[in-house]
Amino acid sequence: MTRGNQRELARQKNAKKQNDMHKGKKNDDGLSAAARKQRDAEIMQRKQKQANEKMDYKAK
Repeated sequence: MTRGNQRELARQKNAKKQNDMHKGKKNDDGLSAAARKQRDAEIMQRKQKQANEKMDYKAK
């Protein structure tokens, strides 16, 4: 019966994994697609600027 137990444990583990994966994706911030795209672009520009500043600092 070990094999049956392994299957059951694997099913439980997979169900938990699937649940955790979908948990973070239900983030509805109330923004339209265009507003979300604009916000994401600003965030990425900020991250790129920080990365460039970090690389400039290391180059000195």
